[in-house]
Amino acid sequence: MIQMVNLKKQLEGIREEVIAAVTEVLESTHYVLGPRVREFEKKVAAYCGVSDAVGVASGTDALHLSLAALGVGRGDEVITTPFTFFSTVEAILYAGATPVFVDIEPGTFNIDAGKIEEKITPKTKAILPVHMFGYPADMAAVMDIAQRHKLAVIEDCAQAFGASIGGKRVGSFGTAGCFSFYPSKNLGACGDGGMVTVGDTSLADKLRMLRNHGSAGTYIHERVGYNSRLDELQAAILIVKFKHIDAYNDMRIKNAGIYDGLLAERVACPARRQGFTHVYHQYTISSPIRDEIKKKLGEAEVASTVYYPIPLHLQDALKFLGHKKGDFKVAEQAADEVLSLPMYPELEENEIGRIAEIVISV
Repeated sequence: MIQMVNLKKQLEGIREEVIAAVTEVLESTHYVLGPRVREFEKKVAAYCGVSDAVGVASGTDALHLSLAALGVGRGDEVITTPFTFFSTVEAILYAGATPVFVDIEPGTFNIDAGKIEEKITPKTKAILPVHMFGYPADMAAVMDIAQRHKLAVIEDCAQAFGASIGGKRVGSFGTAGCFSFYPSKNLGACGDGGMVTVGDTSLADKLRMLRNHGSAGTYIHERVGYNSRLDELQAAILIVKFKHIDAYNDMRIKNAGIYDGLLAERVACPARRQGFTHVYHQYTISSPIRDEIKKKLGEAEVASTVYYPIPLHLQDALKFLGHKKGDFKVAEQAADEVLSLPMYPELEENEIGRIAEIVISV
């Protein structure tokens, strides 16, 4: 079986480092908001080119706390994409705001910046673009709109650690950048974890309070907050993996190039723009015969996944927003045609060849 991701292969190369890091934390008995979390925060801030990074419990919490820290709440609107994981819109709803959808670009699967401005109203407080599958959204266009309309920008970077535009990392363009360290991510923990990157120290201070029950000091609470702290054990593991993140991403890019060379004439392969660095959290193709391809891969014991089969505006949980089929046609077509193939740094060239042969045969 060729899996979507094989975490055991990654562990093989760093096993001793990980065990040593975990043992060190266990022996320190400092398990919550300790030195490893602070060290990891500094490393991520420097890597992304921002002043601060704040570790939280998950990527979902990173989005939610960012919205809360920026004062987004009841009566506000947040513009985002209907083609993303559910947590993007969940976080908006947690804040008490209303998600307003803008259709996506064909090929990139990212929010179509050219359609954002028509959705701005006096209630709009923020834009929340998602760097889908590891490919950066058009942040120059998004930031231009946001600055002209005085809106916050919260980047959903959950799938895109290390992606960049013109050498500038995602998570450094907007007011806040939100990362997930779910195990299957490009930089993955051995459990949940998240991070918010910001270029404003006062905003970072608000986030640190919010993640720790609204506390700025021991048992002193300036506001009602949340219990959302990056675990010290996970931070220690992430520090080990962080040393290798550029190499891991380079291996993903190399594997994507092999896929492209084999598949480009048969299916729509991931789009790329000059100066945009795609880090291929997923290698996602498109085809009108997607379901036939998926069936054939499964018969050959090759995993594949549809991210995402139902766009957010058609999900039962969001019926109250009043959308219908046909409202966001590009997202709906993507949901009908996309298929993510196995992608991880250690995926071997002969395995990619086998996968491509099956796709081509269909």
